[in-house]
Amino acid sequence: MTDPFNPYLPEVATILETVQETHNIKTFRVRFDDEAKMKAFTFEPGQVGQLSAPGIGESTFVINSPPTRMDYLQFSVMRAGEVTGKLHTLTAGDKVGVRAPLGNAFPVADMKGKDIVFVGGGIGMAPLRTLFLYMLDNRADFGKIRLLYGARSPLDMAFSAELPEWTGRSDIETTLTIDREAEGWQHKVGLIPNVLLEMAPAADNCVAITCGPPIMIKFTLEALKKLGFADEQIMTTLEKRMKCGIGICGRCNIGTSYVCVDGPVYTYAQLKQLPNEL
Repeated sequence: MTDPFNPYLPEVATILETVQETHNIKTFRVRFDDEAKMKAFTFEPGQVGQLSAPGIGESTFVINSPPTRMDYLQFSVMRAGEVTGKLHTLTAGDKVGVRAPLGNAFPVADMKGKDIVFVGGGIGMAPLRTLFLYMLDNRADFGKIRLLYGARSPLDMAFSAELPEWTGRSDIETTLTIDREAEGWQHKVGLIPNVLLEMAPAADNCVAITCGPPIMIKFTLEALKKLGFADEQIMTTLEKRMKCGIGICGRCNIGTSYVCVDGPVYTYAQLKQLPNEL
């Protein structure tokens, strides 16, 4: 829980469990050591936290567990540098620092009664997972829910232990895809934007949320536009740009917009008003 008097001060948390999702993505399930603060902690889908490795530094990750499941807070970390490399060495029982919740959230109230299309690629499934599970836990509040999740290969798919449940549910439509054929793969083969065009979700009364590698996002946005989605109907997240998390350091800005404060959740309409710095 972010200290309102010292927002730079992290809360000490203990790692309860880790999951090696892929060769370079590791999931951490943590609880604050202060049980009173853990019980009082609240957040909304899409908000992020700063996860710190003692003595090394901190990095921004979405809280990808939903606020409807508060046994722990879940963060999924792709190994990419010094901080994430250190985090990947940690295991159950180790301590981390957490500053959260930070940033804005998905406008869940505005999505009620609408159809939802999730489009995730690789580690981009993490920011989607929190909202996806929240909607599953409040299934009656939303219309048709469709998930398209892809990766380069089956070994690059995070949350693989959950995929059978998602594909097996009758109240949602889950499509999995990989870039190239792989032995034993029983789902789609093809690039995410192409598979999305094949799925052809109707844009009427629908919201599309997408997250993944920049090149995937670029062509997914083009696909959604071909399918008739308005800019206001498309959302994505930019948490990777966040630094201090509270809009002080100025390193996350895109033009006049501070991702730490105004984001990380943006509609495509909002992004088009900003300088092309992504």
